[in-house]
Amino acid sequence: METQYKGNNRLILGIVSGVVTFWLFAQTMVNIVPAIQADLGISSGILGIAISLTSLFSGMFMVVAGGLADKHGRVKVTNIGMILSIIGSLCLVLANGPALLIIGRIIQGLSAACIMPATLALMKTYFDGAERQRALSFWSIGSWGGSGICSFFGGLVATYFGWRAIFIVSIVVAVIGLLLLKETPESKVEAVGEKKPFDVGGLITFVIAMLTFNVFISQGRTMGWTNPIILGLAVAFVISVILFVNIEKRHANSFIDFSLFKNKAYSGATLSNFLLNASAGTMLVANTYVQVGRGFSSFQSGLLTIGYLVCVLSSIRLGEKALQKFGSRKPMVTGSFIATIGIALMAFTFVPGIFYNLLVFVGYALYGFGLGIYATPSTDTAISNAPADKIGSASGIYKMASSLGGAVGVALSSSLFNALGAQGNMEMAGSAGLMLNVAFGTIALASILLTAPKAAAQVEATE
Repeated sequence: METQYKGNNRLILGIVSGVVTFWLFAQTMVNIVPAIQADLGISSGILGIAISLTSLFSGMFMVVAGGLADKHGRVKVTNIGMILSIIGSLCLVLANGPALLIIGRIIQGLSAACIMPATLALMKTYFDGAERQRALSFWSIGSWGGSGICSFFGGLVATYFGWRAIFIVSIVVAVIGLLLLKETPESKVEAVGEKKPFDVGGLITFVIAMLTFNVFISQGRTMGWTNPIILGLAVAFVISVILFVNIEKRHANSFIDFSLFKNKAYSGATLSNFLLNASAGTMLVANTYVQVGRGFSSFQSGLLTIGYLVCVLSSIRLGEKALQKFGSRKPMVTGSFIATIGIALMAFTFVPGIFYNLLVFVGYALYGFGLGIYATPSTDTAISNAPADKIGSASGIYKMASSLGGAVGVALSSSLFNALGAQGNMEMAGSAGLMLNVAFGTIALASILLTAPKAAAQVEATE
């Protein structure tokens, strides 16, 4: 029975194997664009869309997958996510043009939408207290740590083995994850009362809003902001948002359960999670700037991120210990502040030569250290303040904030950087793109100060 089973290291390893299929392997796209472009001969515009599609689709369908995990089984939905990851990676391995590349990236996004909320719900179900916080630390190592190494790993593998090898390894890791989860008992919420119809209208209007916004931001400069297609996308975005809000107000089984946001701690953790993931644009801008503006190779720019990797991995367990000693507020505030300072250091693009390289290296290290301190307290705050019968949906919204934050942040940072870079001043473009991410970090810090509980202990939701 579900209540008799206790999570173990095998379950944690299986879950982390699923998590890294997105955060490590799928995210290497930020640093292997030249290799893919040279191999497939497709435009930078198509590649830009392909990069953002995975985060966008994972974010759009995260809540749906979380709800399905609650109703039909969290282990089942996790396994579906693993299988989708294998299919998506196989599409990329076999791609010889834009079609399979885009299809593979979409499938990878759907895979992440299944894996993220379902695995968080399994953590909530099969681990308690300090053991749950330890398990969440390893989950965070898979996510934040995976995003930390993806740039270096992608550059290394693409340079010496070819970019397709990345996704062959991803397939192997997903198969290992499936085998490790094989003996895990199913976990789901038993249906009680009348079955409510699914919110199809809410889902459709939400998807339209996210797609139109992403294409508007990423293609506006290229096509021209006054282009009829771009203007039409802007109008479609506004209309779909208005329709979405109105539908959600009236639907008995709304796509996004806004009642979850009545809990102040959950709201603050989710908002700050969105904003700090939006600062993922930092890696795109910093890597592109040192390659285009300072002549670095993709492998050399990846080397500058080593400090990020080391610090994010070493500080995640520190964040867990700080959570247990001080509660969530202090480590979330401290982590956000340190991460923002790290981004700010990289924004000093006018600093010459090796001194700027040092600023980038130290900035990445601080960025990773801060995110590592923040990760576990934020995740624990979100899931510990969600009702047990809605943990899949709550986890889905929380992780949707991660994916959509990353997609929006990368799109905005890229657009700003490219717009200013087209004028020939790469230093200004790099600095402006990075300062936008400083703004994301600053707003995240403010949201934590306003919402995070001051009590030293986290209280489990009982509603």
